[in-house]
Amino acid sequence: AFQHGEHRHLRDGLVVVEGARITHVGPRESLPGVAPGEIVELGDALLAPGFIDAHAHLTSAPLDRTVVEDVGEPQFQFTALAEILPAMALAMDREAERAMAALSILDLLRSGTTTVMEIGWGAGAEVADLAEQAGIRAWIANGYGSAKWGSKDGKRVSIDWREDEGLPVFEAACRFVEDLKGRAEGRLNGYLSPMQVAMATPRLLAETREAAERLDCPVALHVSEAIFEWREMVAREGMTPLEWLHSLGFLSERCMLGHVIFTAGHSALLHPGRDLEILAASGASVAHCPWVFGRRGYAMESFARYRDAGVAMCLGSDTAPQSILTQMRLAAAFARLHERSPRRVTSREMFEAATLAPARVLGREDLGRIAPGAKADLCVWRLDGLSTAPCRDPVRMLVWSAEPEDLSHVMIDGRWVVRDGAVLGLDRARIVAEAREAAARVWDRVGPGDWAGRRLDALAPPSLEAWR
Repeated sequence: AFQHGEHRHLRDGLVVVEGARITHVGPRESLPGVAPGEIVELGDALLAPGFIDAHAHLTSAPLDRTVVEDVGEPQFQFTALAEILPAMALAMDREAERAMAALSILDLLRSGTTTVMEIGWGAGAEVADLAEQAGIRAWIANGYGSAKWGSKDGKRVSIDWREDEGLPVFEAACRFVEDLKGRAEGRLNGYLSPMQVAMATPRLLAETREAAERLDCPVALHVSEAIFEWREMVAREGMTPLEWLHSLGFLSERCMLGHVIFTAGHSALLHPGRDLEILAASGASVAHCPWVFGRRGYAMESFARYRDAGVAMCLGSDTAPQSILTQMRLAAAFARLHERSPRRVTSREMFEAATLAPARVLGREDLGRIAPGAKADLCVWRLDGLSTAPCRDPVRMLVWSAEPEDLSHVMIDGRWVVRDGAVLGLDRARIVAEAREAAARVWDRVGPGDWAGRRLDALAPPSLEAWR
């Protein structure tokens, strides 16, 4: 429960929900007027605010599963951004995007995420329909950019610039933000995302900043997510990506910057600078997605150092599995490895990065907390599961032990969207079957998007040879 500006542990508590909001929080005996028939007894359970996923790609993330985990080329510093992901993107179709988005929403709800910030390439309308059907709270961006990157020879990354600087797609993205206003009783909102810093012109960023002010919405931008991107910016602009954004006056409290792993001082760069100081002074936030980098052999150096500098830190999924439980656990473990201390990054800090911190970026003091006036976005976690029992400290349990199967119920806007582990309003069997069929179709079409026309088995060889 939220009290005096922070989460507090309320034992044997009572939460009253009227409509979409919480109207009372206190000890069980604090509101004797509630009729017994109106009380839902949760038993031995933890009632917690739902997680906020600050960086997601719902229409593509499930396709990463069993493809990108063990592959990567040293000339691209092992990232999948240069070859595999562009090849898969060209093999996508709109129906596959819809199937992946439906599977992603199932994944989010079953693991306690009640709010997600989605960034896609134009399927925002389909994602909005699915989100409304499932009842999840979502901020959705149709991404745009002034260029696309990829490799034409398997040796280096090339950037192909658009003559129109991506402005027509940007204008359509602005219209999409306007179209979403007020939809699904306010659960659906739009925001702007010029995608990657290395593929946005100063004009596109300036137009984005002005439109975000006019539309009163957040802005998301991938920054310092790849070493080749960082080197491109330093060679092209003579500045780090964050220094360049600062020089343009782009950074503000509206900005949710994706990743920001490779900053000045990172051991993979050997480049001095003021990146964290710039970040903190601007008020921009970081959506940290540890799993996508950990599987590449990289990590943020480190979460504690960013917080010490005053940077607002949030958590996102970015890839599969789309579970903030996973991201909290890995972010804490990676940070402690770098700091060589279990005290520098605490479970409480990770929990706040999944709840209160992203709510502030969204300008929503009614999310990420259990308090009177807050939205009734609540999760009920069993305390008698194999991963949760025994439990002395609920926050440590969530960060270090809980699994999706320990989540019994989820409420969003005062409505149950998950009961007894089942996601209501979505046909799980059908969604999984459609996602499997779509993935097989997309994976089979990989080839034309690769510089050498390689099929997926060549780009991402199977772990085991076929039985003969």
